[in-house]
Order: sequence, then C-alpha cells, then structure tokens
Amino acid sequence: MAQPDSVVDLGEVTAAPAAAKARSGGVQSIERAFAILEILVANGGSMGLSALAAAADLPLPTIHRLARTLVDLGYLRQEPSRQYTLGPRVLLLAESSSTMLNSLAQPHLLRLVDEIGETANLASLDGDQIVYIAQVPSRHSMRMFTEVGRRVLPHCTAVGKAIMAHLPPDEVRDILRRTGMPEHTEHTITDPATFLEQLDWAAEHGYANDDGEQELGVRCVAVAVPDVKARLALSISGPAGRMTPETIDRAVPLLTAAGQALAAELNRSS
Repeated sequence: MAQPDSVVDLGEVTAAPAAAKARSGGVQSIERAFAILEILVANGGSMGLSALAAAADLPLPTIHRLARTLVDLGYLRQEPSRQYTLGPRVLLLAESSSTMLNSLAQPHLLRLVDEIGETANLASLDGDQIVYIAQVPSRHSMRMFTEVGRRVLPHCTAVGKAIMAHLPPDEVRDILRRTGMPEHTEHTITDPATFLEQLDWAAEHGYANDDGEQELGVRCVAVAVPDVKARLALSISGPAGRMTPETIDRAVPLLTAAGQALAAELNRSS
C-alpha cells in the first residue's frame, strides 16, 4: 500500500516522536501540545498518560504538565478512568475546519453531480471513524442521502477504503482491531486479511468501491484527496442499478480530477 458529521485534524495525525522536538524557529511547548492532540487522534481519541509519553518520546512529567494545561484550556478531558480524551474546545476548531472544507468542496461536488448524476460526498477519517463533511444530493427522485456530520466505521465504506489504502498497514490493523469490523450487511468485509487485500487493490487502481457493504442496494466509488495533510476522500454514491460498471468507469477520472483540484485549493489556503 502507498504511504500517504466534523473534522478534528487538518495536520498529520500520525505524529512521530520527532514532532515533539522543536523545529528551527518554532516554540517547543506549542509543538509538543499539538503533537499530543495529533497522537490522540491517531490512536482513536483516548490514551493514558504513560502511552502518550511513550508515543511522543517525552518524559512523563513533561507530558503531565502539557496534558494538564490542555485540560485547563478545554482541549483535553480526563475521564474517571484517568484516560485522556479530546475535549470540547477541539470541537470548536473542528466546526470551523468543517465549514471551510464544506465551502471549498461544494463547487467540486456540484460539478460531479452535474456530470455523473448521482450524489457526491466529501468525507474524512477522524480518529477511527469516517465523518461526512459535505454533500450535494443527486437530482433523481430516488437518491442516496447521508447527513453531513454522520459518522460510520471505515471498513464498510468506499471513502474509508480509499483513505486507508494510503495508510501504513500497521496503522490500518490498529484501526480494525479497535473498531472490530462489525457486519452491517451480508456483503460487509469482516476479515482483516481480505480487507487489506482490497486496500492493496485500491492503492494500485487509484479508487475504492463499496458494493452494498454499508447499506444493501447502495454502491459507492471513492478516491482519496491527494497531497493534503487531512485524510479526505471524495465519492459518488447511488442505487446499485444506476451505479453500473460503466458509471463507475466514467466517475473515477472525474473524481480524481476533483480531488486534485480540491487539494490544490486546500494547499493554497494552508
């Protein structure tokens, strides 16, 4: 595999120990605080202090001081179990990010609906879940509709597969282990090895499919938005009878072009 509703993270969520070390001209404590938030997102949104310290490659007293500051500011919350989770202030940032992404995505989604005729979506991998950020519905009377803000598990969605095809296999396995890969329909993939094979296929071909795996009778095709720090994907979804192989073949290059155009706008605005 290639390396690579709300949106919590517009930065790299696979924070490495190096992220905790000061960059030239940077403020070390700010970098470390953001590293903690990114590590939490990358690990499902909940971790203990020792695990955070190990992941950030920082001494326990340093992590404790930073975590307490983030708790006081509302960006972290400490549960009765003493695990740290993302706090309510992060949601305010998420809402702002989601609004910006929705605004940037709308023209591209409208163009996809005009050209393909089916519902177009923008979604993100947020922790262990897929969250839908923006949507333009099909103009057909029978159409697919997913509420913006809805959260689903990634293993049964085309957008989830498209994004995870660009993640390291070990990170994918960690997500699958935490979510458990529950069966939503008779077509849902519940075996990690089979799922990883699908991700290899998606990485090779540049797109991913969901054929009734989240909802019976619904077919979806998705591509990852390339070269951006957020984990985003664009998709087209519709009734299986209209989402024929010919429709999918026509949709893939249009989705790819839309993803590249959206990536260019996101990179200009960052």
